[in-house]
Amino acid sequence: MNTGTSQDLETVQENIRNGSTFSWSYLLMNILAATIACYGLLANSPAVVIGAMIVAMLLGPITGIGLALVESDVALLWKGLSTLLGGAVGVVVTAFILGTIHKDIPITNEIMARTAPNLLDLMIALAGGAAGAYATVSPRLSVAFVGVAIATALVPPLASGSILLARGETQLAFGAFLLAFTNMVAIQFSSSVVLWFTGFRKVTRRTGLGLREFVVRNAVSIVILLALSVILTANLQHVVSRQLFESTTRGILQQEIGASAGSYLVEVRFEIASDTTIVRAVMRGPASPSATQVAAMETKLPSPPDGTRIELRVRFVQSMIINRDGQMFTDVEFGTSE
Repeated sequence: MNTGTSQDLETVQENIRNGSTFSWSYLLMNILAATIACYGLLANSPAVVIGAMIVAMLLGPITGIGLALVESDVALLWKGLSTLLGGAVGVVVTAFILGTIHKDIPITNEIMARTAPNLLDLMIALAGGAAGAYATVSPRLSVAFVGVAIATALVPPLASGSILLARGETQLAFGAFLLAFTNMVAIQFSSSVVLWFTGFRKVTRRTGLGLREFVVRNAVSIVILLALSVILTANLQHVVSRQLFESTTRGILQQEIGASAGSYLVEVRFEIASDTTIVRAVMRGPASPSATQVAAMETKLPSPPDGTRIELRVRFVQSMIINRDGQMFTDVEFGTSE
């Protein structure tokens, strides 16, 4: 597959090389992207985080690394790696400073969403990297870079990791940095594949480079991707089992509490403390459950997938239901229905 003439390919190649060059404007844009991402994450605003994805310039050197591996260009490889490292360090340092300044702001869902990468994230990064590389070699599709920037986010997970690191949450920070690393490797490999298929094979035209040589050059990326696939698949299984546990628990509590006249489940939250998964249920109704009834509900809940023991804690909020005849359920005890 070839997307244009030799002159077109040389033009695109030059653009990729320019995008792999470190400059102060490149560093500044990534610092600004990190600033936008941090405040978007701390404000729990997906729209602001998306803005940071578009401003960031980390995709350029990653594409350059992909081209370097395809064309066996050691100079471009080191230039791309150093530029990517410089941009990433700028993002991490900026986010760490802002995370330290704003330690009083609670950790938001936008931050937590980037601390547990799984196989789905790897698939998104592979597809996004391929789309980005194809948009690069197809001038008519250059507008697609905006969508690619959003799909294969690099700055938000780096910023999330730094914010968490500033708060001493090293385990959560590792998960966010793992997501960023996964995206980088997947984008690079997809870029190399697309560039190879679209004719960026300088050595191919001279020495007959084949698929085998391409695989050898990308062996490190392939090995890393395989290792990441195993880790992220395990993470995905954990996430799925956790979601199944939480949805099943909510369903049982809703059924048990709803069986009592005038009572209903308001909210369920889950918290892991030491070796215990605490299920915090908020209910409203005319009569509160007894400790014995809470214990009976607890025995019906599924076991947590991480092997911790389960503890149910019910917060009861008394409520009255009044119709035209007056107050209802005045003589009802919890566990009874009309």
